[in-house]
Amino acid sequence: MTTVLRPLLRGVTYTRILHLWVTALPFSIWIFIYPAAPWAPLLVLIPLGLVPAVRRGEGMQARLLLASDERESEFSEEPSATWRDRWRTVLWLAARVGLAVVTGITTTWLPLLAYGSGEMAMGHAPGGIPLLEDATPHWAYALLIPVFLVLLYAVVVGLGELVTAVARRLLGPSPTERLAALEARTEQLLERTRIARELHDSIGHALTVAVVQAGAARAAGDPAFTDRALGAIEETGRAALEDLERVLGVLREAQKPVSGRPTLADADRLLESARASGAEVDAEVSGPVDTVPGPVSREGYRILQESLTNALRHAGAVPVRVRIHVADGALLLEVRNPLPGDVPGPGRGSGLRGIRERAALLGGRARTGPDGDDWAVRVELPLSGAEMR
Repeated sequence: MTTVLRPLLRGVTYTRILHLWVTALPFSIWIFIYPAAPWAPLLVLIPLGLVPAVRRGEGMQARLLLASDERESEFSEEPSATWRDRWRTVLWLAARVGLAVVTGITTTWLPLLAYGSGEMAMGHAPGGIPLLEDATPHWAYALLIPVFLVLLYAVVVGLGELVTAVARRLLGPSPTERLAALEARTEQLLERTRIARELHDSIGHALTVAVVQAGAARAAGDPAFTDRALGAIEETGRAALEDLERVLGVLREAQKPVSGRPTLADADRLLESARASGAEVDAEVSGPVDTVPGPVSREGYRILQESLTNALRHAGAVPVRVRIHVADGALLLEVRNPLPGDVPGPGRGSGLRGIRERAALLGGRARTGPDGDDWAVRVELPLSGAEMR
């Protein structure tokens, strides 16, 4: 019983009928004024439905009055982009009017017939009600009251479901709109992945430097060394806060340009941070690094940052050799350090995976793993990767 009555407890049941009543109202007025030409308003539907903006208005009405909460996205709220969408809108207007007429008639006369049946059952002859004008009052008419009420229930619920199904069919997103929505969703997921990598690389690097510096300062017991360590922690933390603020700015403003992200021109900051953590960094930069396209240079910076972070995290204050070379239309980046006692397995760790993903997005290659007595990260990025974001 509860399942049968549940539609009557849902607000959308009544908004759907309201949607049809509003449609029927102007046609009812027209028929009352010009009963000889009840079909005349239908001629307006074709030119009206061909107007692109009408589809948008109909879609918004459908979302507000027809859709249940979980199905809102099934109605397009974009103007008609193709002739197919325009003719679908024309069909929708015709179907809406037809269903509205049926709704107006049934929801008006079924309650009247139920009321008239009640009057007949009590011995009164109601006037002005079709089918009952010439009937003789009798108690048996009481049996018709639930029949008319059940029919009214079926009309209210059934026509609401029917008009919603038709709207989903005719006002639903076109294949072009579905493809555009899918591309937008894919772009959003890629952007989230990129932001996650940015936070991992930047904040992870800062925390690693801070942990290494604090441990070294405590072990050294030298006030001068402790002052230098605290200075390095402060500088690295400030840089991490700047990166965090920039990433949060991207989240707040989806169209914010990426030109403020650090590039390989800022690599000295990373190298000095690693040196301040106790690592002996031997860096060699060759070629026109300043001419590397922005996307390649930015991703190269993050790869270098993650490579230095891994060296500090897993090997500690050890000699690190960094080579950055730009030539023959490619950026070569290599970071080597002595193998730590605990060597990460292949493919393990989000940092190494992030390096490979960054390289792959730019059409490059990345190799990470043991190389003789060293742990090596070697990345080759084509400068044509500037076409990527």
